[in-house]
Amino acid sequence: MKYGDSPTQIKVIGAGFGRTGTLSLKIALEKLGLGPCYHMKEIVWRLSHLKLWYNTSRGDPMNWNRLLKGFGSAVDYPVSLFYSELAKKYPKVKFILTIRDFDRWYESTKNTIYTVPTILPGWFMMIAYPIRIFIEMQNKLIWVGLFKNNFEDKEFARTVYYKHIEDVKKTVPRDKLMVYRVKDGWAPLCEFLEVDIPESIPFPKVNDTAEMLRNLAFIKSLPYLFIFLIIAIAVLLIKPVI
Repeated sequence: MKYGDSPTQIKVIGAGFGRTGTLSLKIALEKLGLGPCYHMKEIVWRLSHLKLWYNTSRGDPMNWNRLLKGFGSAVDYPVSLFYSELAKKYPKVKFILTIRDFDRWYESTKNTIYTVPTILPGWFMMIAYPIRIFIEMQNKLIWVGLFKNNFEDKEFARTVYYKHIEDVKKTVPRDKLMVYRVKDGWAPLCEFLEVDIPESIPFPKVNDTAEMLRNLAFIKSLPYLFIFLIIAIAVLLIKPVI
């Protein structure tokens, strides 16, 4: 049976915050045969998952078997916030805690995903329901739930960042946990996962900041595209006066 054939085939879960190399880790795990790997991107394209996460952000328990069905691994927000619950539900799973220099992580986060809730006007949020609940879910789980609505206080964010690292170390059994920097590449990752290092395949070092900035630029343009579409439809519907 291949990894991911059923919910019980989940083998690896990332406990690191977003912007710590989670996209590179996702791709690496998939190249190692531990995919498909669940990532925040999955929520964007799966409305049923968005609804599950939205309900969870409002206090409902997550149906992990339903969410992770078909996946061999999972990384990034918001999954990483539930490492303790997942460690109890899947005791055989290995956890990877991705870390990076705090100052670089903070600036990357502040300039990318932290800006998402503020880049769209309120009127557009009211009519674009999926986008609205996606942003509300992020706010409740990350910016309010994790950072207590105080992420802009860098020293407070620093405390949360390092507390998370220590909490993961205390919660996940030592033999099931790896603290990992993606810059270290294949060797420590493959050793921990007990798989061979891929031959002739470089470790995927993704510049996800650049990709994220491109995505944010597109999201910011959505209200204007919507207005243009409405005008274009109106023009087409108006019959010329003879």
